[in-house]
Formats: sequence, C-alpha cells, structure tokens
Amino acid sequence: MRDITHFIDGASVAGVSGRYSDVYDPNTGEVQARVALANQAEIDTAVAAAVRAQALWATVNPQRRARVMFEFKRLVESRLDELARLLSSEHGKVLADSRGDLQRGLEVIEFACGIPHALKGEYTEGAGPGIDVYSMRQPIGVGAGITPFNFPGMIPMWMFGVAIATGNSFILKPSEKDPSVPVRLAELFMEAGGAAGVEVKGVLNVVHGDKSAVDAILTHPDIKGVSFVGSSDIAQYVYMTGAEHGKRVQAMGGAKNHGIVLPDADLDQVVKDLSGAAFGSAGERCMALPVVVPVGAKTADELRERMVAEIASLKVGVSTDADAHYGPVVSAAHRQKIADYIKLGADEGAELVVDGRDFALQGYEKGFFIGPTLFDNVKPAMRTYQEEIFGPVLQIVRAETLDEAIALPSQHQYGNGVAIFTRNGRAAREFAAKVNVGMVGINVPIPVPVAYHTFGGWKRSAFGDTNQHGLEGVKFWTKIKTVTARWPEGAVEDSAFVIPTMR
Repeated sequence: MRDITHFIDGASVAGVSGRYSDVYDPNTGEVQARVALANQAEIDTAVAAAVRAQALWATVNPQRRARVMFEFKRLVESRLDELARLLSSEHGKVLADSRGDLQRGLEVIEFACGIPHALKGEYTEGAGPGIDVYSMRQPIGVGAGITPFNFPGMIPMWMFGVAIATGNSFILKPSEKDPSVPVRLAELFMEAGGAAGVEVKGVLNVVHGDKSAVDAILTHPDIKGVSFVGSSDIAQYVYMTGAEHGKRVQAMGGAKNHGIVLPDADLDQVVKDLSGAAFGSAGERCMALPVVVPVGAKTADELRERMVAEIASLKVGVSTDADAHYGPVVSAAHRQKIADYIKLGADEGAELVVDGRDFALQGYEKGFFIGPTLFDNVKPAMRTYQEEIFGPVLQIVRAETLDEAIALPSQHQYGNGVAIFTRNGRAAREFAAKVNVGMVGINVPIPVPVAYHTFGGWKRSAFGDTNQHGLEGVKFWTKIKTVTARWPEGAVEDSAFVIPTMR
C-alpha cells in the first residue's frame, strides 16, 4: 500500500507517530493509501525548519520571491493533468472540475507574482519641519494553513501563495482525506526555487494530521498566523484557540448560499446555472448554491418543472468519465450524512421531488455515489434549511416578494454567498445593497471573487476581520511598520517634554 508522507525542510519525511489514516478512492470505495498523522514532535520539527527558513527567505527581495512564484506557476501548469488525475482519485470530483480547482489556485499564485507592487508602503515628505514619515510591510514570520477536503489544490494555494510571497514561511496541514496534491505542490515549490536560483528549503512544509496536529499548530508559540477553511463550529474553535494563543487568525466556515429568481429572469439560463452550482462537485463546495428562492408561485412552479427535467439529464459517473457532470462524494461517512439529511427533510415535511439516495453506478456499487436530489416547499424553520448539507441537494424555498426573498439569506446564520437572477438592473442594485451576505452574484451563480479581490463571508461563515487572498491577504500575512525620520542640521535643539506634534 502507498504511504503518503510529510514534507518537511525540503524533503519527504516518514511519520514516526505510528498513527495513520486510510485514504480511499471514492469511485471504488477501496483504500488506496495511508497517510501518516503527525504528533507534537513532528509539528515541532516542521516549525523549527520553518523558523530557520523564514529568517533567510525574508531577506530575499520581493522581485526574486516573485520569480520563484512565476516558476512555481509554470511548473504546476506543466503538470496540470497529472495533478488533476491525482486530485480526482482521492476526492472524487470529475477531471474537469479538478483542473478548475487547480486553476483557481493558480490565479492567486498569479496575483502573488505581482507582490513587489502589493508590498509598497506609503511615504509623506515634510510631515513636519524636516520630518518624513514612511511605512513598510514586513512578514509576520511563520504562517500555517489548515485546509478542507473539498479543494485540495485551490485553497492551499490561496493561503500559501500570498503568505510565502510576502516573506513568510508556511506549514500546511491539509485534509487527511485527500492529502497527495498538497505534497506534490510542496515538491514543485522546491523545484521552483532551484530553477529560480533561490534557496527555499523549509519555506513550504506539509504536515498531515487530525485534531492533535491542529491543536499543536494553534498553540505553538512560533506560529504567528493561521488561516483555516472548514465547518463553522471548527472555524470558531480555531479562531478562539488561535487568538487565545496570541495569533492572528482568519477562519472561514460553512455556508447556505441562496439564489433568488425574479419573474423576469431567463429561466433557461437559470436552470443551467442552478444545475451546475447545486450539483457540481457533488455539492461539496462552500460556494455551492443549495437553496433557490423563486419569487411568485408562477415562477416557482415553472422553475420546479424545468429543474426536474434538468436533473433527469444529469449524468453521475466516475471521476475519469469525461461525460459525467459530477462524481462520488469524498467518503462513505459523508455519503451517509447527506442521505440522513435527505431523510430528515422528508420527515420535516418538505416535499421530496427527486430522491437521489438509491443511486448506484453499475460496476462501482461500493463507490460513494449519491444522485441529485430536489426538495420543494422547504420552510425556514426546518433543520435541513438551517444547516449545511454539503451534498447534491437543492431546496426550493418559495417567496412572494423580493423583500421576503432578501430576508431569507439576510437572516440565515450563514452569510457566505448569494445570487440574484433578473433582467432588472434596479432590483439587482437594491438586492446587492440590502442583502446581509459577504459575496453577491448578479446573474452569477457562484460569486467567487477573482484573485486580486478577496474572498470572505459574513456571520457564521467567517471568523476574523480579514479576508483571504488579494490585498486583504497581503494585510493578513504582513505587519506594518511606520518610521518617522528627522535629519537635523545646525544647532542642537532642546528636547520636547510634551507629546511631539507636526506644528
């Protein structure tokens, strides 16, 4: 059986804790590898390597750090198909989706290639008599990222791309469910440093683990910042524990994204958008769109009819099937969790229009597959509406007015993303201004911002006050230093015994 090792100080390192976790092929349901789970000593070893590396890496000028990022981008692009196959084999998403996962991560690496511009400080000449004031951004030291199973390529690159480009070293703790791609990315980063003629040993480390490793990261005194993506309860735990131990923390949590459909929307386009946003990647996206809110009974009835027909046309298949719209979910336990939510929805009184629980793929009966599912007449008080299902389940919640539709995502515990489908610019503008959600799409079903903007939700979808990537990411991974300088000439001046001013 294949062993997946840690990557510490520029080299593959076998686990010594004696603990392992199985890595499955979701298409077949079979164990394909095992991954070592780190103990405190292994985290300490990785941190020590990162501390040593950061002292040197921080002295590398921004242009040369950018050249490493350029080379890393080139290497990942040259191996995109290889990485996508590896990602799909452990996660289950179809190859096209895996390539998209990696490409969205590379877009943040592209942003990081421009880091010399993003690190420029501010300068004021003559702030006072003979006094100039300027600021500089400096790295915080050692950063860490704790990433989820659903985007094993994109989210790690979102985190370490900006963190490393700004002069920090980094420790990545990926999900133990699909850990191979993060290791390959670290290996390619080492290769990129060699190609660029820059020493990067120890700058990017990958350590696998469970809660023990997470706690070791959150409490380690030499780790100065932590970025997290996962469920909201764990995000809150990460935020509070990290903050208690003096770290800056950004912790992104769960979501229940809504799509509001006005009567004037292009329903042909809406149905296609909903299909991809709700069922793509088997719904295992924090920016999936699992709730649709048609405004008016006529809109709701027509949308439901069209969605039933659209679902019937979807193909669920293995990750390597080029014709499949989506593949299996990541694990048997997650499949069961989704099935339990479907049962709960029916028990709560929602109308189960299409039930995907009995789906089985011939020849892959042990795979972790579940069919697309559609509910209608879902009510806001239902648990299945309030909680994140994280599977291929679309819920219709009917509204009579735009104000009623806006209130649903605005009052929900999560506030990650939301979308409105309409031809009415005024209604869209009003919606974007009023809705209490962090990321808004107007006729865009999955409103993930481009890399030079920032990603982050509101309410229980995010803990901490700084978003990921873009200039917000630069701010998170750097600390600002402000210098007030005077170069006196001539007679010695008396010292001031009051607070200095610029008069």
